[in-house]
Amino acid sequence: MPEYEHYKLGGESQPLILDGSAEHYGVALAMLQQTHRDVAILSRQMDGRLYDTAEFMQALSQLASHHPRCRIRLLLKEVEPLIKYGHRMIELSRRLSSSIAIRTIHEDYREYNEAFMVFDERGVIKRRYADRYEGSADFNNPKQARELLSFFDEVWNISEPDPNLRRLHI
Repeated sequence: MPEYEHYKLGGESQPLILDGSAEHYGVALAMLQQTHRDVAILSRQMDGRLYDTAEFMQALSQLASHHPRCRIRLLLKEVEPLIKYGHRMIELSRRLSSSIAIRTIHEDYREYNEAFMVFDERGVIKRRYADRYEGSADFNNPKQARELLSFFDEVWNISEPDPNLRRLHI
């Protein structure tokens, strides 16, 4: 797996072609570790190979803890399998609910089959097909980031939190 630590979020724009889950993970982790404000993720179901690792969860937790005004938003097509599987993101979102929000994609957008991540309105990772790992990334593409965030916000605004994510306090 190539190393991505030398790429800087918001630095030089350099499109990257990603061909597998290891590359996606490396780029996503590198961008996340450099993020200070906002993360937007649109995914089918938060693939465990990419998102359910101690390292990724630690980076999200540090972002939420060290940057009190940060927003980490996730739009997911399927939430229930994550709850059953015990995905770490679910527990982290419950613990850090003021920073991390998860919503189920509204039915009007259920057929949308792309996946993307946007970091600090600059860094972008995009997969044309959500179930494949072929994609692209750029540590500084504010134009594409704005376009994706505009779509994300459109979907976010009509989507709702999944009731299964609520924690019952007894």
